[in-house]
Amino acid sequence: MQHRITVLGAGYAGSFGSGYLARHLHSDDFAITVVNAEPDFVERLRNHQLAAGQTLKHRPLAKMFAGTGIRLRVARVTALDPDNRTVTVTDAHGPELLEYDTLLYALGSTAADHGVPGVGEHAHHVASRPAALRLRSRLEALGGDGTLLVVGGNLTAIEAATELAEAHPTLRVVLATRGELGGWLGPKARAHLMRAFDRFGIDVHEHTAIERVTEQGAFTSAGRLFAADATVWTAGFAVHPIAAASGLAVQENGQITVDEHMRSVSHPEVYAAGDAVFTIAENGRPLPMSCASAGPTTKRAVSSIIHEHTGRKLEIPALSYVGNHISLGRKDAIFQLVDGSAQSKPGAMCGRMAARLKNDILKGAAIGSAHPTFGMPSRRLHRAASAATSTRAVAA
Repeated sequence: MQHRITVLGAGYAGSFGSGYLARHLHSDDFAITVVNAEPDFVERLRNHQLAAGQTLKHRPLAKMFAGTGIRLRVARVTALDPDNRTVTVTDAHGPELLEYDTLLYALGSTAADHGVPGVGEHAHHVASRPAALRLRSRLEALGGDGTLLVVGGNLTAIEAATELAEAHPTLRVVLATRGELGGWLGPKARAHLMRAFDRFGIDVHEHTAIERVTEQGAFTSAGRLFAADATVWTAGFAVHPIAAASGLAVQENGQITVDEHMRSVSHPEVYAAGDAVFTIAENGRPLPMSCASAGPTTKRAVSSIIHEHTGRKLEIPALSYVGNHISLGRKDAIFQLVDGSAQSKPGAMCGRMAARLKNDILKGAAIGSAHPTFGMPSRRLHRAASAATSTRAVAA
């Protein structure tokens, strides 16, 4: 009987993870199913470009997984029961129960509202393709007139504000952040950032906490109204609540608690990768939700799954965080490296060269996801007859 591996999510972590598994595991012994709410692969790192009106390459998941042996199920994950090893998925035909033997949870994250009233009803975000398209439609309806308010001061806020300001030069763009805009950057990078905001004419309000969002704009904790024709909420990420609701061991923010092999500490047949997982990086700090975290956490998870069921040597990629790569429109960017303590280094790559480098990195990530098995998978590894060489034994 085939060992059933189900992968939840087909973003960067899920598509890479399922492809890696299909390339290494023999199809006689393993059946791999990927569940995703959308039929296409979404380049989430380019959603701000999509919102700005740019056309991104269409990448259907069915085409990506064709010939790999991976079964694609386009449906929303609506429930998870790890005690009984089942997942409930729902599409236009209704709910369906999927059974699994091993689960790779890679549902990622969405925009965090932090409990601020009105965010869900009145604010836009760019954490998903549908949300980015709704923002795009709103901006097109404005016709270049009016005011756009961006709430947040970290990576997504910076990229969204500059991309939208560049694409809509007659639109007034205002950014409000409770902290310091790009405050974690080194002196060279932050100076370059502020020059870019000045060049785009973006009005920056630091140390400004937004307390409520309305159809007319947003109110600060001091009662000031930032009038806006559209508000973009980019104040951090939140993970899908399904993991916490299922009974999996999670952190306070809902991220799945795992061991060093990305295996759930409460349900050992469940692995997690990407934004959904809480793990400690090599520098002793929690690995942040970011594109840079998807690669190493997924490699650890799939390596552990393969080792567990085939006995293949266990690979433990480093969980490192090297820095931030921030686009400032299409022709400008910042590449900020960090040290072993996750503190920004004084120097940084800035300008057109950084923009070209980031674009190349994004292209490489998309190509890797679009060809998840890098050609026909070898499927060399059969299921081990004994679990004596399992990850549990290695970890003990």
